[in-house]
Amino acid sequence: MPDKAGRLLDAAAVLAVRRRAGLVPSGAVPEPIALAPEEDVPVVPGPAAARLRRILAGEQIRVLPEWLDAAASRGFRVPAQSLPDLLERGRTDRMLRPPIARAAGRRGVWLALQNTDWAYLVGAGDDPGGGAEVWETGTRNRRVAYLTMLRGSDPARARDLLRGTWTAEPAPDRAAFLATFAHGLSLDDEEFLEAALEDRGKDVRQIASDLLARVPASAYGERMAARARACLVPERRSARGRRQTWIRVEPPRAHDEDMARDGVPFHPSGSFAPRGGGRPVGTRAAWLREILARTPLSTWTDLFGLPPMEIVCLPLGGGPGGSGGSSAQNEWASDARDVHIGWARAALAQRDADWARALLKGGVMVDEPEALADLLSVLPESERDAAAADLIRWVEGQPDLLRVLEHVPGPWTGPLAAAVLAALAASAERPTRRDEHLVTQLCRLADLRLDPSAAPRLDGLAAEPDAAVPRAVPELIATLRFRDEMLKELST
Repeated sequence: MPDKAGRLLDAAAVLAVRRRAGLVPSGAVPEPIALAPEEDVPVVPGPAAARLRRILAGEQIRVLPEWLDAAASRGFRVPAQSLPDLLERGRTDRMLRPPIARAAGRRGVWLALQNTDWAYLVGAGDDPGGGAEVWETGTRNRRVAYLTMLRGSDPARARDLLRGTWTAEPAPDRAAFLATFAHGLSLDDEEFLEAALEDRGKDVRQIASDLLARVPASAYGERMAARARACLVPERRSARGRRQTWIRVEPPRAHDEDMARDGVPFHPSGSFAPRGGGRPVGTRAAWLREILARTPLSTWTDLFGLPPMEIVCLPLGGGPGGSGGSSAQNEWASDARDVHIGWARAALAQRDADWARALLKGGVMVDEPEALADLLSVLPESERDAAAADLIRWVEGQPDLLRVLEHVPGPWTGPLAAAVLAALAASAERPTRRDEHLVTQLCRLADLRLDPSAAPRLDGLAAEPDAAVPRAVPELIATLRFRDEMLKELST
C-alpha cells in the first residue's frame, strides 16, 4: 500500500494528464450567459444599415463617426449583425469609442460584457451608470465619467468625493479628476484649486492654474492682474499732430517662484518658437503671453475705460514715442503680436464673446492664426460662419489657410462653405506645385466638414479639362455625395 504522500502524488499525476488532455472537472460548470436585454430604441432603416455594412467593409471608412453620431442623434441604434465588426473597430481606435457607445444600444453593451476585448464600451458613453459605487470601484475612465456627470449637477458633492481620496490617487488620476472641475467651475472651487498648485504632479499644477484663471473674482486672478498691469501701461502720446492713448509694453524682466507657482514656467511652451518675420519668441515675450492669457479680461476694460473693440485697436510700443522708422514699426509689430496672442488665449479660456468678436474683427496681429480660429467656438452660433468666412478670406492664398481651417470644426455651411469653395477654386486654377499641395490638403480637410450639399458646386471644377486639377477634387466630391446620401437615409 502506498503511503499518503504516494497517493497524493499519484492523484496529482492523473490530474496533470487530464489537464493536458483538456478535461474540465465536472464541478466547474460555467454559469449560463444572460439573455440580451430588450432594446428601447429602433434600429436604423434598411438602406442606412446597408450603408453601414459598406463603411465597415472599408468604403469611406472615415465617415463612420459621423454615421454613428447621426444615427444616435436621430434616435436610432446599430443593427445587431453589425455590432461585432463595429466593436472590433473600437478596440483599436479609441476615438470611435464614444460614438459607438451612443449608437450601440443595449445589445452592444451586452456583447461587450461577453468579450474582454470589447469591455471598453462599458463606461465609454456619457452616462457611466452605477451611481456612487462607480467612484469606489470603477476604472479610471468610469470614475472620470461619473465625476464629470456629478460636476454638472452637484459640483460640491463631486469636490467632496475627490477630496476624500485625493492623497491616495496617483498623479495621472489626480490630473484626470481635477480636469472635470471645468464643469460647474465657480469660486467655491478656489480653495481646493489653490491647494492643488502645490501638488507634486506637474500636470496637476498646470490644470489647477488653468482652472483658476477662469474663476471670476479669484485671488489668483488678482495676482495675475497685478502682474499684467505692470506689463501694459496706458500712456498719452502725440501721433500725427494729436494726442492719443497708447499701450506701453513692458514684458517681465525676471522670473520668480510665485510666477512658477501660478503656472508661468521659466520656459513656457511658446518660448523660442518661430514667430512672424522668422524671429523667435524670446523668454520675456513668452512670459508676457502667459501672464496675459491668465489675466481676467475685465482688467483691461476697467483700466482703459473702453470696450474690447477699441482696446484691441490701440497702438502699442515698448517705450516713449520714437522716430516712427522701421525699427519702431518692427517693435510695434512684435509687441502687438505678443499682446494680441495673450488676449486671444484669455478670451478662449474665459469664453468671452465680446473679446473674441473684437479680436476676430479688429485686424489684430498674431503669429498664431489658429489661436484666432479657436475663438470661433466662443461666438454665438449665429455669428460663427460669417466670422470664420472673414478669417479664411484674410489668410486666403497663404500657408496659414490650412492651419486656420484645421481649427474650424464642421459643419461648414453658409458663408463659411462659400469662402472655402472660393479658396479651393482659386488655388485649383493656379498650376503651381504649392497650390496643388494646398488643394490636396484642403480637400482632405473639407471632405468631412463641408456641408455635403455643396458637392454640385464643385462639379464644374472637377470637369475642367486641365489635367493640373488634383485628383483630390473628384475624391472630395465623391465623399460629399456619399455623406449626403448617408444623412438622407438616416432622416427617413
